[in-house]
Amino acid sequence: MTKPSRPDAPGDGRPRRRPAVARCQRDAAGHPPAHRLRWLQLLQLLIWLVPLLAALVSIGLVAGQVRGHGPAITLGFQDGEGIEPGKTPVRYNDVDIGMVTAVRLATDLSRVLVTVQLNQEAADFATQGTRFWIVRPRAGMSGASGLGTLLSGTYIGADSGGSREPETQFTGLENPPVVSLRQQGARFVLRGPSLGSVETGSPVYYRHVEVGQVTGTALDKDGAGVTIDVFVEAPYHRYVGRDTQWRHASGLGLRLDAAGLRVNAESFQAMLLGGIAFQPSPGQPMGDAVPDGMVFSLQSGDLDAADGLDGKPSTVVMHFDQSLHGLSVGAAVDFRGVQLGEVTNVGVALDPKTHTFVMPVTLNLYPDRLGQAFRASSAYGDAAAGKALLRTLVARGLRGQLRTGNLLTNQLYVALDMFPNAPPVQLELNRTLIALPTIPNTLDDLQAQIADLAKTLDRVPLDQLGTHLGQRLDNARRLFALTDAQLAPQARATLAAARQAFDTAQAIAQGPLLRPAGLSRVREQLGQTLRALDSLTDTVAQHPESLVWGPAVDTRAAQSP
Repeated sequence: MTKPSRPDAPGDGRPRRRPAVARCQRDAAGHPPAHRLRWLQLLQLLIWLVPLLAALVSIGLVAGQVRGHGPAITLGFQDGEGIEPGKTPVRYNDVDIGMVTAVRLATDLSRVLVTVQLNQEAADFATQGTRFWIVRPRAGMSGASGLGTLLSGTYIGADSGGSREPETQFTGLENPPVVSLRQQGARFVLRGPSLGSVETGSPVYYRHVEVGQVTGTALDKDGAGVTIDVFVEAPYHRYVGRDTQWRHASGLGLRLDAAGLRVNAESFQAMLLGGIAFQPSPGQPMGDAVPDGMVFSLQSGDLDAADGLDGKPSTVVMHFDQSLHGLSVGAAVDFRGVQLGEVTNVGVALDPKTHTFVMPVTLNLYPDRLGQAFRASSAYGDAAAGKALLRTLVARGLRGQLRTGNLLTNQLYVALDMFPNAPPVQLELNRTLIALPTIPNTLDDLQAQIADLAKTLDRVPLDQLGTHLGQRLDNARRLFALTDAQLAPQARATLAAARQAFDTAQAIAQGPLLRPAGLSRVREQLGQTLRALDSLTDTVAQHPESLVWGPAVDTRAAQSP
């Protein structure tokens, strides 16, 4: 079987034929045509452009993503509960401004470090002063917060302070801030002896109107008091002056002191949550605001500052040589009916010189309460002039005295008054606390005199006196019994009266305890006895025969019709 020959195979005797395509792609010299070459070159160029375009697109996407992100920051928290990379957002006013990208432990294992990628429009949050905190469901006496996280999940809250200094390392807050950094108002610092029922978020009142909040509380480093940070909203912050009084407005204030029972309540909310109230000093001009961060003193009692005490207090001490039972911290210091201050401390101290105990009482006095004339005479603001005036007042008899303000409760208060006849005292003004002299109370002097009289009576041998008196009365009674039979009937009546008086005196003298009242009765009965004996003696002296026949009868009077 023969193979079919190829049409273009050589040797078949026919001319070789080329394909039409080949004839079109090459010229007479065997080269492709020019237009075909250009297409081939264009095709090769397109093949290289595809990956180049892909690379450019990728670079553009990466660049766009980089341009859409802000700076990366690191936050430190005590724990990372509820925080997940790629799921936990960072929000400001409920708007997402970033996303958590990583969570890790610190090198010393003391806290959790959270890496956050901020959005481009949130780049201003990577500055000094910005605060971050974890928003979780919270419930307390002041209310509930973060309840939306029960559905949406935990997120990180942010608050920018408006600074321009860049910062990438932050320490997160454990509790949400009470006041935003951008809120208008003023911040102040209060220092007091105790926190009471005040806590972060407690309200601040002005004339029973809520005008601010407590933003933070802390115990002083020395443990002697507490520091409270408060925020007063605008425009109410202009009511705070340099002499503004701050006080606790927590709950229901009850006080039983020398002035009686006093009740004070700010509001029902304050009764539940506690709070702080302030009031300007009398005459303080409105609008005379003080700078942020100014430190004020917080009154320890609920009613101390409410008494209207103004000006800066002067702390003095008084030493009393008597019992302080009934005198409590917060008791009033009175000057002729005007309250000048209050008692801040009551204690006891040993005098190393005399080895006796004294009772020091520390007081806060407000000299401004004495009026403009006193401030002018004391060269207000001049410490030397004030001390000189105080020395003059003490020389003229200014003394402190404990007095009873309430007889039912036996509550005491400190009274300042002038005693011109008081013994002179040398006032020492170089001490840290000026010691004002004191004088005993008139009632205390009377009690001391009664006690001295009782001691004197105790030294009198009343038992021996009663025994001797009883013996003498027994002898007299036997004498009366002996003479009774020898006297006439008329004389017996006189003798009977004397005997009765002696019997009464003897009964009193032989009683279980001979007291001054018993002595008075004995003296009275003896006086009656002596008067009866005097009458009997006169009768016997004038008519001796009466001892036998009785007194003579006037016959003329008997014979008269």
